[in-house]
Amino acid sequence: MTRAPIRTSRPLRLFALAGAMLLLAATAGAASLEETLARMDRSAAGFRGLTANLKVVSYTALVKETTEESGRIAIFRPKPRDMRMLVEFTEPSARAVAFQGRKVQMYYPKLAVVREYDLGKQGSLVDQYLLLGFGTPGSELKKSYSIKLAGEEVLNGVKTDRLELVPLSGEAVKHVRMFEIWVSQQDGIVVQQKLHQPSRDYMLFSYSDMKLNPALTENSVRLKLPKGVKKETPQK
Repeated sequence: MTRAPIRTSRPLRLFALAGAMLLLAATAGAASLEETLARMDRSAAGFRGLTANLKVVSYTALVKETTEESGRIAIFRPKPRDMRMLVEFTEPSARAVAFQGRKVQMYYPKLAVVREYDLGKQGSLVDQYLLLGFGTPGSELKKSYSIKLAGEEVLNGVKTDRLELVPLSGEAVKHVRMFEIWVSQQDGIVVQQKLHQPSRDYMLFSYSDMKLNPALTENSVRLKLPKGVKKETPQK
């Protein structure tokens, strides 16, 4: 006696097809994440510095207020794990911030004052946060963050992969709920960063007119202070 073929119901077939598509999408996403991190690895290997226009948008959730600053940034890496940075804001008011090692200097031209801060134990947090993505290999990010590929976006004509990074360190989570970084699909350079705080405040850092590995020196990332500037150390 010949058995009739077992017929699979249409809903069951659709369910199985949907499951297969989800599995393929998850696999493709994992592969793309590894490709993005690999691009960051290659970029980090040759990274010596950059210059760019910078726009910083800060949002304060409690009062639902947004502020914006713009200027120029220069990052110099004379050797691995030695990152130096100078940000010169021009709008809405002039000020400059220099970062090196565990020291931060903030210069206010209108006040003719430069304030120096020793980051001490918090210096490692600055290394992890402020310089995220610049010269940092994607493989290193895995050690400090849970990473998710969140999609593709085009920023200023640049195709990017958007990654969501949640800190693994309990100490870090006290300060940052999540990072988003937008990584160029062309060269693995980060072109935008967003810092989400536990308070729901955030800071968005956008870069344009980026010049990779320009001719920079130590003087390129130092504050240019005129004579007569008063030096303050608020921590003392």
